Amino acid sequence: MPVKLHYEVVGQGEPLVLIMGLGADNSLWELHAKAYSRHFHCIMPDNRGAGDSPKPEGPYSTEMMAQDTLAMMDELEIDSARVAGISMGSAIAQCMALLAPDRVRSMVLISSWARCDRYMKDVFEHFTRVRPLIPPEDFMQLLQLWIFAPDHFGANYADLLVGRKDAKDNPMAAHAFDAQCAACSDHDTLDRLGEIQTPCLLTVGDADIFTPLRCSEEMHGRLPNSELFVLPGLGHCHHWEDLKTFNETTTKFLLAN
Repeated sequence: MPVKLHYEVVGQGEPLVLIMGLGADNSLWELHAKAYSRHFHCIMPDNRGAGDSPKPEGPYSTEMMAQDTLAMMDELEIDSARVAGISMGSAIAQCMALLAPDRVRSMVLISSWARCDRYMKDVFEHFTRVRPLIPPEDFMQLLQLWIFAPDHFGANYADLLVGRKDAKDNPMAAHAFDAQCAACSDHDTLDRLGEIQTPCLLTVGDADIFTPLRCSEEMHGRLPNSELFVLPGLGHCHHWEDLKTFNETTTKFLLAN
């Protein structure tokens, strides 16, 4: 059964639903929504388990979280919307397009994947095992090493330290993080991607070691109406690492679709 999601809104225009990734709340959309809100009415939910949304016991699935997001759209009387999702958010968006294709006008799928291979499953399983063994700020450091490219890491180290402090002061509930990790690991839409006729823009950094370029290339080969935008030298968080290019490219796509 869907849970009632907490969400924030900004901007005017046609609706754009912005879905965050693993362990994160909607505040991390701030610098993207600043650009998008010039054109769209941005709705930014906290996913099940994160932020101010309910944190029921697991298991969670990406389909379950897609149903939560569609229920939020019902509450807001939104018949259809553009959707952008980061990492786990992109997996949720895929499920939305499969569950209710008439309700997803277009999608931006950021650092995405359709099915975990053994490497990716081990990443999520490792996160689940290690997180309770070390302080939250040390686990955030581990995540930062996975999701940022080295050049960005060095140039923005002071900001990363702030993120570690925030993780220490506001840790995510362990059961919710584990349930989100399991949802990511179990996500599997690969054999159904051909059903998605929704226009899709896949964005990925070619230095992403978390959801590698091959994942987006595989999806691009199966999604009938997709474009692939690769940012050289950038990582899983290419959407922050080159914010200007990312915002300009995705806004142009969303306005056209």
